[in-house]
Amino acid sequence: MFPPALTLLLTPGLVAAAIQPQAYASSADGRYKLSSYSAPVRGTGTPGSNSTWKLTIDDTPSGRKQTIKGFGAAVTDSTVSVFNALPSAQRTALLNTLMTTAGANFAMMRHTIASSDLSANPAYSYDDSNGQTDLSLSNFNLGDRGNAMASLLAEMRRLQPGLTILGSPWSPPGWMKLNRVIQGTTVNNNLDHAYASQFAQYFVKYLQAYQAKGAKIDAITIQNEPLNSRAQMPTMYIYADEAGDLIQNNIGPALRNAGLDTKIWAYDHNTDQPSYPATVLSRAGGYVPAVAWHCYASSLDWSVLTTFHNAHPGVEQYMTECWTSARQPTPWNWAASFTMGPLQNWASGVTAWVLGTDTNDGPHLTGSDACDKCTGLVTVDTAAGTYNLRGDYYMMAQFSKFMRKGAVVMSGTGSWTYGDGSGLESVAATNADDGSRVVVIENQFGNEIYVTVEAKSGEVWSGLVYRNSVVTWVLPAAGV
Repeated sequence: MFPPALTLLLTPGLVAAAIQPQAYASSADGRYKLSSYSAPVRGTGTPGSNSTWKLTIDDTPSGRKQTIKGFGAAVTDSTVSVFNALPSAQRTALLNTLMTTAGANFAMMRHTIASSDLSANPAYSYDDSNGQTDLSLSNFNLGDRGNAMASLLAEMRRLQPGLTILGSPWSPPGWMKLNRVIQGTTVNNNLDHAYASQFAQYFVKYLQAYQAKGAKIDAITIQNEPLNSRAQMPTMYIYADEAGDLIQNNIGPALRNAGLDTKIWAYDHNTDQPSYPATVLSRAGGYVPAVAWHCYASSLDWSVLTTFHNAHPGVEQYMTECWTSARQPTPWNWAASFTMGPLQNWASGVTAWVLGTDTNDGPHLTGSDACDKCTGLVTVDTAAGTYNLRGDYYMMAQFSKFMRKGAVVMSGTGSWTYGDGSGLESVAATNADDGSRVVVIENQFGNEIYVTVEAKSGEVWSGLVYRNSVVTWVLPAAGV
C-alpha cells in the first residue's frame, strides 16, 4: 500500500488538494519495486558525502511540451493465451495491477491485428479464405484467437476507460499479396494493388468487429515494420510513397466512409529512416496525425524525434515498440531508457514489446525469424497458474503510475549519460488534473546521488536517489 497522497484543505465553496512531496523507487538490485522512498525536501537539503547533481525544470507556461497519452505494452496472442491460462482470481488481480491506479495504471496498449511472431502456430489473418481470393471479404472472421484478443482488450478498457488502443498488422491475408502467402518467402512480399480496396476494407471490418465486442480501436498503423521483410514470420514490405498513397486513396477514405474515427499513425519502424514518415505525411497528411517509432536502429538516437518535431510540430509521436528479454538479457534500465529517451524528445506515449509471455518466452511461431527471446513485462507460469512482474514492468510503472494521461511534459536541463553508460537522466511533467509535478530520475551510477531540482517557478527541491534505480518524485503544484 502507498501512503496517503492528499491532504484536503476545505474552504467555503472550494475543495483544494495539497499534495505532499513523495518519492517511489524501483532498483536494479530488487530492493525497491515501485516502493515508497525518502521524499524530496524543499531547498538544497544536506547532501552529506554523497555525489551531487543538478537538474532544472521549466514549470511555467513557457516550458510546456507534449501531452502524454499513456504507457503500456503490446498485447499479442501470447499475452492473451497466457493471461487466460491463469485462475480467475489471479487473472483479475493481474489486470487490476496493470490497468488501474492500484498498480501501473497503464493507459496505452498496442495490439497485434491477427498473427505476429508471438502467436502459436499456425500464422493466420482474419480472412484467410483457404488461400482463395475473397473480393467481398465474405469470409472475414476474427476466429477464436481474434475473439479472445478483442475480449481481453474490452476488459482492459473497462478497467481503464481512458485507454488508447493501437492496432498493428504483421501481414494482411496472403491472397492480398503478390506472393499469395502470409509467410514463407520474401520474394514479392508486397501488397498486390489489385486488392488495394479489399486491403482497406479489411481494416474497416476489423475495426467494426472489435468495436462490436467493446474493444474500440483508437488508432492503427497499416503495417508493422514496413521495411522488414522476413520469410519465417508474417511481414509485408511497403515503400514510403506506397504507404502514403494507400492511406490517402484507400484506407483513409474507407475509414471515413464507414463512419470510423480511428486515427492512422505513420511508419511503425526504426528511427534511422525519418524520411519514411515524412514522405507519408507529404502524401497523406490529412489522414495522419501521428508517427510511430521503434528502437531497433543500429545507432539508436532519440533526438531524431526532436528533429522530426521541429519539422512537423503539429504531428504527435509515439515509441510503439522496444523489446525486453531475460534470455538475452537487456540492461536493468532498458525499459526506463526507452521510455525516458522518447519522452525527452516529444513522444506522447510508449509501449514495450511485449506485455505477457510464458516462462519460455512464448508462445511464438516456429522458425528462425520469430522472436524466441522476447520476454513479457509479465511472465506467466501456465502450469502453476502464477505470474511474475518483471523488473521492466516496475521501470515502466515509475512513469505510468505517476504521469497520468493528459499530463504535460516540461522542458528541463541536466540529463547526461557518459560513454561508459553511467550518468543521470530525467524527465518531468505536470499532471492536468491536480497540477502535481512529477520528476522521474534514472540514476545510472552504482552509488547514490543527491539531486537538486531547480524549478523556473522559483522553487528548489532536493533528495537522495538510490544507486542503479529509477526514482519518481511527486511534488505539489507550483506555488502550493
